[in-house]
Amino acid sequence: MDIPRIFNIIESAHRIHNPFTPEKFATLGSALRLESGLRVLDLGSGSGEMLCTWARDYGIVGIGVDMSQLFSEQARLRAEELGVTDRVKFIHNNAAGYVSEEKVDVAACVGATWIGGGVAGTIELLALSLRTDGIILIGEPYWRQLPPTEDVAKGCLANAISDFLVLPELVASFGSLGYDVVEMVLANQDGWDRYEAAKWLTMRRWLEDNSHDELAQEVRSKLTSEPRRYATYTREYLGWGVFALMPQL
Repeated sequence: MDIPRIFNIIESAHRIHNPFTPEKFATLGSALRLESGLRVLDLGSGSGEMLCTWARDYGIVGIGVDMSQLFSEQARLRAEELGVTDRVKFIHNNAAGYVSEEKVDVAACVGATWIGGGVAGTIELLALSLRTDGIILIGEPYWRQLPPTEDVAKGCLANAISDFLVLPELVASFGSLGYDVVEMVLANQDGWDRYEAAKWLTMRRWLEDNSHDELAQEVRSKLTSEPRRYATYTREYLGWGVFALMPQL
């Protein structure tokens, strides 16, 4: 079980697999008023940066679940590096359908809502692990400005304009699902640059060492096309944020 190898290659040097920066995760942790001993579940935990730094900075206890064998191992190494192996655990598994054995204070999916078939299904999944007064975190893209054509949306790697909402509509959609939005932290273009542009040097270095690999041609094609595609489309049209939700009273 693993994610497609191409993603393991191009994001192998990433600690964060979304447009957040370490500063944004610190801001989010502070905004949530995290305290020592709170339990956090992270589905699609990637290389574990959110849980590891929150364990270090706030004393939380966490479990992360991710399909990527590489990212799961990187998460365990990061926990060792930060001295928090007694506080966080990382499981290499499919996060879809995963429910914590013990109820958690924060249940998160920051950037992998496909595990529940979309935002609504992912919220339903996370709610199964959540304490009554707990907080759900959803990381999700939104349109910074509505693409003028479907081709522009596809340039942002969406299938269609309808894949995402503009920010006011996304925020309102949580209410229609029965949740209050109690906090949000949004990525900025610098965060997008660090997420997307960092892939290009990784691809170049990989190609230098793996020119005869079966994926070399695909990686070469991405390195040629991605900088312009990103600068033209994603950077201008696509936003991303983490939204904190609590069930409406």
